[in-house]
Amino acid sequence: MFHSGTQTLIDHWTALPQAERVPARAAFDPMAMGALAPQLFTAERSGARLRLAGGWIERAHGQALGGVDWLTVWREDARKMVTAAIVQAFREARPVVLVAEAEGLNGPLEIVIAPLRSASGEADRLIGLYQPTHPGDRSPD
Repeated sequence: MFHSGTQTLIDHWTALPQAERVPARAAFDPMAMGALAPQLFTAERSGARLRLAGGWIERAHGQALGGVDWLTVWREDARKMVTAAIVQAFREARPVVLVAEAEGLNGPLEIVIAPLRSASGEADRLIGLYQPTHPGDRSPD
């Protein structure tokens, strides 16, 4: 069973039009995620370059992340697993959940990623959410 924040993104993505074939990025409204918005990120499929990362995520990593290769924020030994999860999300056209530990947090993170289509119609974007599972690690926003 996933954390309620993780499940919220999964449910929101699943309810989008054409979720069975990867919904359009334009159909996803980050503000509909309410208090979870600072924990959202978007990335490009090719190269996993982060297009946008919420304030909570940037504070957790201690840096601005716009334009950064998302794989570089992971330990090198975890990058193959993360790459496989990205491939799986696009291949199966569905959200995939990763569990990770991060310095400075008291518990693990659930990170859900889900594919989206750009304006060109190509499935080439990811939406993701970092969900801390320990109450002391929640976003102060």
